[in-house]
Amino acid sequence: MNARASKDSAAKAPMSNKKYLSIWIPIIALVTIITVVANMALVTAGGWVASQFGSGTYTFTNSDESADWDTTYYESDYADMDAVDAAARELVEEIGAEGIVLAKNEAGALPLDGGAALTMLGRAAADPVYGGSGSGSVDTNTAVDARTGLENAGFTINDEAYTAIDEYAAENRRGHIEMDLPLDSTFTIGEMPIEGYEAVSSSFAEYDDAGVVFIGRPGGEGGDLAQDMLDIPNPDNVDPRAEEGQHQLELNQDEKDLIALAQDSFETVVVVVNASTTLELGELQDDAGVDAILLAGSPGASAFNGLGSILSGDVNPSGHTVDLWASDFTADPTFVNFGEFVYDNIEASYPVSATESATSNATVTDDAPFVNYAEGIYIGYRYYETAAAEGFIDYDEAVVYPFGYGLSYTDFAWEVEGAELGDVDGEISVDVTVTNTGDVAGKDAVQVYVNAPYTTGGIEKAEVVLTDFAKTSVLEPGASETVTVSFAVEDMASYDYQDAQSYILEQGDYEIRVQNDSHTIAEGTEPIAYTVDETVVYDESNPRASDEVATTNQFDDVSAEFSTEGEDGKIQVMSRADFAGTFPTAPTEDLYVADEAIVEGFEAWDVDAAAEAFEGDMPTTGASSELSLIDMRGLDKDDPQWDELLDSLTVGEMTDMLLNGAYQTAAIGSIGKPQTLEPDGPAGFSSFINSAINGVAYPSEVLIAQTWNVELGTAMGEMLGNEALHKDINGWYAPAVNLHRSPFGGRNFEYYSEDPVLSGQMLTSVANGVATKGVYTMVKHYAMNEQETNRVNNGIATWATEQTIRELYLKPFEMGVKNITMDVQYLADNEGTVEETTIGAGGMMSSFNRIGATWAGGSVALMDTVLRDEWGFDGFAISDFNLYPYMNPNESIHAGTDLTLTFQPSKSFGDTSSAKAVTDIRDSTHDILYTVANSNAMNGLAPGATVDYTPPTWVVVQIVATVVIGLAIAGALVMIILRVRRHRADAGTAKGAGTTV
Repeated sequence: MNARASKDSAAKAPMSNKKYLSIWIPIIALVTIITVVANMALVTAGGWVASQFGSGTYTFTNSDESADWDTTYYESDYADMDAVDAAARELVEEIGAEGIVLAKNEAGALPLDGGAALTMLGRAAADPVYGGSGSGSVDTNTAVDARTGLENAGFTINDEAYTAIDEYAAENRRGHIEMDLPLDSTFTIGEMPIEGYEAVSSSFAEYDDAGVVFIGRPGGEGGDLAQDMLDIPNPDNVDPRAEEGQHQLELNQDEKDLIALAQDSFETVVVVVNASTTLELGELQDDAGVDAILLAGSPGASAFNGLGSILSGDVNPSGHTVDLWASDFTADPTFVNFGEFVYDNIEASYPVSATESATSNATVTDDAPFVNYAEGIYIGYRYYETAAAEGFIDYDEAVVYPFGYGLSYTDFAWEVEGAELGDVDGEISVDVTVTNTGDVAGKDAVQVYVNAPYTTGGIEKAEVVLTDFAKTSVLEPGASETVTVSFAVEDMASYDYQDAQSYILEQGDYEIRVQNDSHTIAEGTEPIAYTVDETVVYDESNPRASDEVATTNQFDDVSAEFSTEGEDGKIQVMSRADFAGTFPTAPTEDLYVADEAIVEGFEAWDVDAAAEAFEGDMPTTGASSELSLIDMRGLDKDDPQWDELLDSLTVGEMTDMLLNGAYQTAAIGSIGKPQTLEPDGPAGFSSFINSAINGVAYPSEVLIAQTWNVELGTAMGEMLGNEALHKDINGWYAPAVNLHRSPFGGRNFEYYSEDPVLSGQMLTSVANGVATKGVYTMVKHYAMNEQETNRVNNGIATWATEQTIRELYLKPFEMGVKNITMDVQYLADNEGTVEETTIGAGGMMSSFNRIGATWAGGSVALMDTVLRDEWGFDGFAISDFNLYPYMNPNESIHAGTDLTLTFQPSKSFGDTSSAKAVTDIRDSTHDILYTVANSNAMNGLAPGATVDYTPPTWVVVQIVATVVIGLAIAGALVMIILRVRRHRADAGTAKGAGTTV
């Protein structure tokens, strides 16, 4: 019995403190570490988490004194979103109907008879290209497809043939660009071989009024189109139908066979080109068996209804091309300097924290890519018209459709009624009367070009340059309308980067030409002579009237890489004086070796050196103030009250806003700044973060520009402004005005044209339209972002002469900054008196690429000197999506790129404590707050409003969970302490009683 009792006693002996603590201490420590790390992660990545799960709600309450004041600064014209959507779809249809270009119409093949029975052919008939991929993509789930568009116009469609195409397209995917993943991108044309039509060919006879052949080409962000279908990044993705020497923008054999099938099967053959870049169409244009060609762009939600209306004759086409359509793209001067070029002697490397590296999700390389704009100013029609004038090319062989070209179902006669020829500091205006001499109502587009005097070996000048245009209203047969086209005399100036280092208007005789397109002087008109008696230099002593300060050389480091003498190691400048001898070639071996200046340009930004070189004082932060952001509305940007407001902000408040700029500007509660919402999309509002704000899909910018109608651009902007008010949208990452330097540009669908003036005027019209509802535009991508290949591989070093940079690639941005305006109503006193002022452009987005070797977003010349000093920009600039180490946030704010398009912790400032850094942080904050204060973000607010913050659910859960876990940990610690003490006490008692524990 004693032995059994001893064993039972030993079995029931309590666990020792040592063993007990060895179990519980690690558990508590692990839970504590997890809790702390989780909270730190949520704090560090709070911006990203907030983008996914909400950032909370700021509730603004106006004071009793201001309760009756009018604080509805902007108001929608529509009762609800359903009404906006319905009106928007009608507008998209109108844009399509006016933008589709009738490029060929032999023997009046179009319009077709009402109710005609049609057979649709071609993959794009059932699988259209509605837009492009990436940030410019749109929701097309409810879009009118091509068949429905034709049926809505009263046509009967061959269902058997259509179904065969639809089934093939569903099983055989067309090539597509995977953003910044060239190995995953495909370039398959995807046209159904004509064998696929054999089973349905018997149905053609019943639907033989016309065969309508659809030819489609896609586009997308983060990749370009294939210049060689057999030489693509991933050989496994080669189109199985590709042939030697073929590129993506010519018809492949399946498409040629399809055209032949249509010609064999139908008396009337109509080709619809569903693409937002040019294609090689010379064969179709010359083919007598193709009766009509329509350039339809990418239609968005409902522009295919416009196509149906054109085919039926309910609408008379009045679109005009926005690019010159060449016959052979491989003979274009840009062809050999577009695509993949990487320096041999640079291994790019940028320091980045482990946190940033882990959270950015970016693929980092050590490549240093480059591209040479060796063609200079001679792109598109500027080249072809000039080369023809110089006898270097046969225009009729080289060009299929000129820039600005478009046919109609009627005829027009033009007559110059008069011209006002101002002095060199004035304007030129031309009045043109357009008369409809045909028997169908229609519109026409009057275009005015300038031919400037050229001296061989002097400043490069194109044969003609578009200066202005005007679209008529609908003219009934026999009706006339007089339109006025005008421009400043200074707009005829050329940029002399070598000698005067400024714009100059050279002495000589200029011709103002009224033209149907870039090649054709309008019948019945004669060039108007304008003589400049003495060369005008627009330097510091005589700046252009449109400039805030004189435009002078800012990109000498970029121009320095060029030579007019064929110097080794330099890029040869293409010159009108000798097209044959200076025609661009692919980079030679020596150009793959970067010189010291280029190597230095690719080096990491030196934050410490910038801080050490700064001589300014440390700004005041965190001071007491009663001012809030609404108090700033309507004030000049340099009003002293801005200093008081900015003094009240802490560095942390400012940096939290500057580093969490993806599709928003963050709220700052201390000054009553609300969070703003800024979605993507040149073709309408879109967001990959919050699909609820996706709106009606507008056509591609190409199709919009093909209208040549700025009033439609304004209408689009106004409609988007109405949509914005119903969705609490304040800014918009659009419009985009890079140029169609090459037809192979993957993002051409997002850009209007090859021409800067057409692009700039369309940009301004859309931006001014949306501004009527208090929405600011982030015009993009500033600047020279004409290529997608290698765009995120440390930034493409983009080389061009300063003349090329300014006359072409900066021009549309310049036009926007100088002409975009927003009327701002504000409360002017303590009585609630409403007054109005006007501000300029509110936003700009910099680009991934480099200007020369300097990242665009970090270029002081680009982002500050040109943008703010010369042009007078007062808004804020944002980077393009910033996940990449070479895009340094401190460099950004130093140069004038204020907001970083990302979320913490993907990016961070390397310096937030020096006088230099705090000054830059403060200046960038000022730029952002100025734009936001004067936008619709302040709707409903009056001075004196109070702010209450309700955190989002995830923050509440975080707090509650942390408290509960904390209490549990505290309870566990108490339990452990009590247990240890009790056990020790029990051990002492047992020892005193002679019991061994």
